[in-house]
Amino acid sequence: MEKKNVVNLPSLISDYYTLAPDPENKVQGVAFGTSGHRGSSKLHSFNDTHIAAIAKAVAEYRKTEGVTGPLYIGADTHALSEPALRTCVEVLAANDVEIILQDEFKPVPTPVVSRIILAHNYERKEAKKADGIVITPSHNPPTDGGIKYDPTTGGPASAETTKIIQNRANELIKEGVEKIKRIPFERAIKLDNVHFMDYMKPYVDALARVIDMDAVINSGLNVGADPLGGSGIFYWDLINETYKIKNPIKVVNPNIDYTFSFMPPDHDGKIRMDCSSPFAMANLIALKDKYDIAFGNDTDYDRHGIVTPQGLMNPNHYLAVAIRYLFTHRDGWSKDAMVGKTLVSSSLIDKVAADIGRKLCEVPVGFKWFVDGLFDGSMGFGGEESAGASFLCKDASVWTTDKDGIIMDLLAIEITAKTGKNPSEHHKELTDKFGTFYYARKDTPATPEQKSALGKLSPENLKADTLAGAPITGKFTKAPGNGASIGGLKVVTDKGWFAARPSGTEDMCKVYAESFVSEDHLKQIQKEAQDIVASVV
Repeated sequence: MEKKNVVNLPSLISDYYTLAPDPENKVQGVAFGTSGHRGSSKLHSFNDTHIAAIAKAVAEYRKTEGVTGPLYIGADTHALSEPALRTCVEVLAANDVEIILQDEFKPVPTPVVSRIILAHNYERKEAKKADGIVITPSHNPPTDGGIKYDPTTGGPASAETTKIIQNRANELIKEGVEKIKRIPFERAIKLDNVHFMDYMKPYVDALARVIDMDAVINSGLNVGADPLGGSGIFYWDLINETYKIKNPIKVVNPNIDYTFSFMPPDHDGKIRMDCSSPFAMANLIALKDKYDIAFGNDTDYDRHGIVTPQGLMNPNHYLAVAIRYLFTHRDGWSKDAMVGKTLVSSSLIDKVAADIGRKLCEVPVGFKWFVDGLFDGSMGFGGEESAGASFLCKDASVWTTDKDGIIMDLLAIEITAKTGKNPSEHHKELTDKFGTFYYARKDTPATPEQKSALGKLSPENLKADTLAGAPITGKFTKAPGNGASIGGLKVVTDKGWFAARPSGTEDMCKVYAESFVSEDHLKQIQKEAQDIVASVV
């Protein structure tokens, strides 16, 4: 990797403690996107000030909501995650919140926090409900930090909840965070309301409830796992040991490097632990002929990237394969359990859902929209186009209400072991049956004003009546599955579609497009989509 990409860790950590946001500069304030707040210490957008204010806001919120049980905290392997964890502990402990931390401060995947909250609240049925905080900016560059709040349902908080926490945190910053009660870390972790436990074993022990682990144990497949330096790095060996897998899963890169200097640059030269990117996954793809199945995960392990001898699977393709397999191999699921997808995911999923006789629930971007359905069992599977998904236990009980990259990895082994065909071969069956779907996403620069205008569109704003030569059959600013605003626009024809929405974390407009005809037709949709968006914002 080029020297310019290597992170200056001393500077990054120093900036976390010595720089602070300008309360009058909205760009530097607390801003929750689809699930959490993200930023960078050097940009004054992820500093001790932000995290102290967010932690205090969470303490106040849970008190208002009557949440009196423990708050589970997990953090990934980004360099800013441990400083943020320490800030949270100092503030929450001082404000009488019962905290539970991972033993030895080992990294914790996002789905493990979701799972442990649900096990506390609804399996053991503890009298005092628990919630949680996950400290992660997901697959973002090594210089970034992030934090998100999980309520008692275990998944990403609703927009209403995050708005309350966001607004209160910004108020606290304006008032001066020096007024927030906090206790030095070394003293805080010795208080009676701060506890430690092993998060790993309960999660791994429960995997047999959601995955056919007998199939995994006896598969005989050569399987490789590249943790990409992320929070699940210690889980694969424990899975091997716990289940005595006959041909153990091989951990390709067992190292943690807070600069992530081992990562190949992404398409734009930046380092991202994006397991859906062929650029970021180049090291594992190069080993595809060595393994029957291989997989990688982003830093907090809520996303997955599946590699077969045919190469890295497109996330939409694997989602479609997983949906068809699960709904035809989980006899314990209700016949009414729905397929959940974001409205920017491939229409191949629509075809699969119809083919297996399942209702499709199409929601806006953000896994928070799947929480209720996974929680009450009305949704068997919820998946995002960005390679994030979760699904019910074999007995139709809830597993997690947040994305779980680990079970999606293990599912790829189960599918191959049970059917004799890997997920890429299953996708080939789908294209033989339904045709090829040509899908792409393009990000274009957008000013805050343009992003705001895009988010406020109504179907009437769009005057066009054709798209890439086909009559427009639908214009949507609300998701068909739940009527929630998509924060943008989706335009549909019988030959393809596009959707445009503002980024929640960057000055970008994201344009998703899919053609049911050809690659050239996709490019035509993309070009006209850009023109349509420009005309209305």
